[in-house]
Amino acid sequence: MWTQHTIETTRGMFEYFTKGEGEPLAITHFFSQFNERGNLFANPFTAHYEVFLINVRGAGNSCAVTEDAQMNFSEIIKDLEAIRVALGFEKWAFAGHSTGGMLALQYAILAPQSLTKIIAGSTAASKEYASHPDSMYCADNANFPRIIEIMELLNNTATTVEERQKLALEWSLMSYYDEEKLQLALSLPNSGKTVGRALDYFRKIEVKNYDVRNELKNVTIPSYIFGGRYDAQCPIEFTYEIAQLMPHAHVTVFEKSNHHPYIEELENFEVLVKETLDDV
Repeated sequence: MWTQHTIETTRGMFEYFTKGEGEPLAITHFFSQFNERGNLFANPFTAHYEVFLINVRGAGNSCAVTEDAQMNFSEIIKDLEAIRVALGFEKWAFAGHSTGGMLALQYAILAPQSLTKIIAGSTAASKEYASHPDSMYCADNANFPRIIEIMELLNNTATTVEERQKLALEWSLMSYYDEEKLQLALSLPNSGKTVGRALDYFRKIEVKNYDVRNELKNVTIPSYIFGGRYDAQCPIEFTYEIAQLMPHAHVTVFEKSNHHPYIEELENFEVLVKETLDDV
């Protein structure tokens, strides 16, 4: 189990969970809510880092969202910076998966002086991933109509917990290379409940203007970029694109993974985590 904390900052009170020892490393996600059960993406880092698993504004017991603009990428980075300062760290590392990976890229652009490194995976540097026919978020993809239905239902407060669980499972099945790995993941302690309002904001507003490709060319901090060969959300081409844009990027491709290589190829992912220690 992870240890729960709250901290008062200049931008409000935030909830976070800690585990592990070593260099401080922050992890969060655009529209996920964490608890004491931790998170399967965050777990491998706890063997080498002191991990801070953060609930962004509007998630868990963190301060509420009072206007939608507080959910955009730059505002989340400002919140993370306020948390870092309140914790007393001059710098920390940041790791993110999927939209958390987008946050990592944004963080490296907006506040590189506060970071020792970033680890970002299963993600993209622009909204173009959603137009790729291999992405389930593309209108030309066979799964697109159902994905939209699932998102709308997850954002509907009338959707029951049981229905949410079934919807999340259906969404997840589209994002795994091997269904047995998904069943394994479901048997392990984990958290990351979808925050409907944040998901809705991301897909209808924030992602529509998302493009950091030009800015990434100026990022010089160590950056570890990873992706699954068969990613059905952010196709592998976008992993390569990020790595090619960033001057000091290390790229890792997981050959038997879809969107969740930290589950689908855990041993190989643990090797990647150890490699990030080179820049401590």
